[in-house]
Amino acid sequence: MSNIEGLLKQHGTPEKEVYLDWENGSVVDKDVYEEMRPFYLERTFGNPAITHHMGWETLDFYMKAKTRIAKPLNVDPQAIALTHSFSESNNLAVRGLAKMNKKRKKIIVSEVEHLSVIHTAKAMFGDKYQVEIIPVSNDGTVNLDILQEKIDSDTLLVSLQTINHEIGTIQPVKEALEVVKDKDDSIFFHTDATSAFGRIPLDYSKVEVDLATFNSNRILGPKGIAGLYIKEGTKLKAIYEGQLSVEILAPDVENPALLAGFAKAVEIQFERFDEINIQAKKLRDKLLYGLHTSIERTEINGPSGDRRAPDNVNISFLGCEGEALTVECSMNGIYVSSGSACTSRVLMPSHILTAIGRKPEEAHGSLLMKLNRLNTEEQINYVLEKMPKVISRIRSITGGIEL
Repeated sequence: MSNIEGLLKQHGTPEKEVYLDWENGSVVDKDVYEEMRPFYLERTFGNPAITHHMGWETLDFYMKAKTRIAKPLNVDPQAIALTHSFSESNNLAVRGLAKMNKKRKKIIVSEVEHLSVIHTAKAMFGDKYQVEIIPVSNDGTVNLDILQEKIDSDTLLVSLQTINHEIGTIQPVKEALEVVKDKDDSIFFHTDATSAFGRIPLDYSKVEVDLATFNSNRILGPKGIAGLYIKEGTKLKAIYEGQLSVEILAPDVENPALLAGFAKAVEIQFERFDEINIQAKKLRDKLLYGLHTSIERTEINGPSGDRRAPDNVNISFLGCEGEALTVECSMNGIYVSSGSACTSRVLMPSHILTAIGRKPEEAHGSLLMKLNRLNTEEQINYVLEKMPKVISRIRSITGGIEL
């Protein structure tokens, strides 16, 4: 890590730059930024828990902003707890629920959940919790028959993603919820909807999950703020201690600027919902199938068509290694990630790709690309032009063997 400046200099300046690594980091939409600026420089920067004019003014804004965020989920704004990240929301859903419900000791998750869910559940082994991992099909869909088999009188929680963050599988959440509640209505159901929020319709007045995670920066809002929907009657305890605040489950001084940005990002994403997602699907298909048909020895990871998230492209290039792929792409101004985002600096295969049956060498040669409203068809054309040359160069170095 000591020669980062040298690496940047070696990269030089590519002729074009195309950012497709939205899973790992994002800019803030310009309109979102403009919405946030006054909260840093002018007014409504007070602590909404304090009883003076600036506090009341901030509290008034706070409640109105939460109303804007809750609207597309069709839920009561008071049912939204704000946190600092989707990982914190996932931790709060699992740990906070367990703190309030100590009699039952089984947690059920799928094998393709985000690591903030899987690791949180497994970390509770020391408190004598049992964690059941439900397998998935080769396109990443959870096995509902096995889910039903694993549910028993000791089950506290089932956690199942709405959309897989790496391969884009849209999970049958409604059907899974019915399986759980038909077996035992007192079992809690959590869904990590981080990759679904703004991509597919979510109405929690109809699909009555108990808990749902979503966040800001996946829709070009600011980092550092996320949400956890908590159905009325579902009780959680905070997972850490802090000072007096409005958000009792995330005790800290609230950040009005981040909340303003979150609310504006939600407003933009959902006012243009159909337009954004139709364009994303168009670019997704052009990129996914363009790469698959123009480059030999490739494998698409995840489902096709409407069962795939509109923004997701994940493809394995056989005979290539992931780190070499990301570096070579970067040299050409194409910014992507290899394997799962959570293990991008660890040379081990993605747990999601191995779960769907990919061999380690297939998983290592995978690239994850995501699209949003800032990407253009011209950018996708550039990627399709450059990628065959990138793959050819890497395979010429490795001899094209399956590593």
